Amino acid sequence: MELTTGAILRRITQTPLSAAAHKLATIILDGIAWKDGYNGLERGTAAFTLGSLADKMGVPRQHLNLLLAELASSALGLFRSKPHGKFAPWLFRFGAVDNLEPEPNHVSATDDTSLSSESKNKMMFVGKIEIRAVSNVHRTPWGDLIKAAKTALPCWNVDTQVIWDAFRSFNQARGNAEVPAGYLLGFMRKWRAKPNQATAGEIRGAAGHNPTPQETEIIDMIKAAPITNRHFHASDLCRAIGSAAYAGRVLAISAQYGCSTFTATLVVHGQAVLEGEITR
Repeated sequence: MELTTGAILRRITQTPLSAAAHKLATIILDGIAWKDGYNGLERGTAAFTLGSLADKMGVPRQHLNLLLAELASSALGLFRSKPHGKFAPWLFRFGAVDNLEPEPNHVSATDDTSLSSESKNKMMFVGKIEIRAVSNVHRTPWGDLIKAAKTALPCWNVDTQVIWDAFRSFNQARGNAEVPAGYLLGFMRKWRAKPNQATAGEIRGAAGHNPTPQETEIIDMIKAAPITNRHFHASDLCRAIGSAAYAGRVLAISAQYGCSTFTATLVVHGQAVLEGEITR
């Protein structure tokens, strides 16, 4: 039997579970990919961090683990794995419903198959991408797709704008003015940047373009404040100088170097570390 939203939802409602576990199962169902490649996932798989699931459920992490254990031991057979490293999202599947038996007395209505039939729920990396058209990814149709697809890919913790800048630079270095949209997903799947290399300037260098003096200056400042600690650095610096001053610095750096807000934020953090305003 072909998996559908309605079929799995019926199995969820027919399975004896606590009310909270039923809610968690439907949240996971809502995130399932119904087409191979959607969100960078295999068909039938959903990706979440435990923190995001706890927030959606409104429960502590300890309670969430109990609910996940309940689903795992139930007839749904929920199982999870983390194949992309410690800090990547967990991948979830309803193992017991991957091979559902036919249900002759229950015919799925049209709305049961909405997730697998509507184009908005499929990976829409189709068409052509003009490499030199727009530098701001959020002014293109590709921004939301990159954000959705990267959740289970090696670049899951890299800013969407940085991925876009890297992709454009990679193709510009090869003289490509236009490429199939599928190349973007392939580029994300092969991402190999280290945490402190996740800037447009460094990726340009890796793609065959020697960094300019300005790019080198940006890289050196960013290295003083590793990307993995950026949230702590932001909080520390806001406490030290105030939120308004912090936002002003980011805007000033973005205007000075012509870089994305994400890159400018890392530069501000690096400058603050170098000047002793915050610690590394």
